[in-house]
Amino acid sequence: MLGLDGLAAIEEYNNQGALLGLDGPEGDEIIGELRRMNPLKRQRTINKLSNTGAPSKGSRAEMEKFFAELPASIKEALVKGDLRLADTCIYSIKPVNSKTIKMWETQDDKEVGLRNISNAKLPKNQALLVSGVILLAGTAADSTKDKIIAAEYKGLENFPALLNGEFNLKYNKKQIVPETSNYVFRTQNYNYVPLGYYKLSNPRLIVDDVLIELTIDLGSTDGVPANTYIYAGLHGTITTP
Repeated sequence: MLGLDGLAAIEEYNNQGALLGLDGPEGDEIIGELRRMNPLKRQRTINKLSNTGAPSKGSRAEMEKFFAELPASIKEALVKGDLRLADTCIYSIKPVNSKTIKMWETQDDKEVGLRNISNAKLPKNQALLVSGVILLAGTAADSTKDKIIAAEYKGLENFPALLNGEFNLKYNKKQIVPETSNYVFRTQNYNYVPLGYYKLSNPRLIVDDVLIELTIDLGSTDGVPANTYIYAGLHGTITTP
């Protein structure tokens, strides 16, 4: 049975040991956690680290590059198996009732069909690697919750004033995407890109309990029908129980 002496050999098979911080500043702490496990659980953990399987792809592969930046508590939970990686899309729907639309705000509550986080922050022990941003828009029959959720959300090509606006994305007051034209969401005629999807060339990591801000600025709302709403999504890989 492979013991702690075999930890050094993990790197020979894959890079997960480094990604989980075994050779970084928190390495001693994580190795200590492994040492405190009972032999069976320790062996299972080491087997997981040394089992490469198929190479990771897409957002998960991008997430693995950011493991060194994860908080120590999240790294430890991943090593123990208390957390795992999963695909996700953090989303929010807001009305186009001014030239500035804040898609996540501190007073927001989680509500199925309208948004899936509260207070513009990720829940505790969650970290999200943002691989792409989605922007869509739709016109509801009226301003009731049911009609907003039931509206058909389409590409911004159908709303010229929205398409000619800008957006920016911040995390903890730091720019992830600076002021950028909404034209990047013109994907209606791209067969291999999801509708309204903008793939980030420079993905960024967002951790729990830190403010997320996605702001849309419009030069005009001319021609935008009443009861028009914008759907914003942050697509990527997240840590989850």
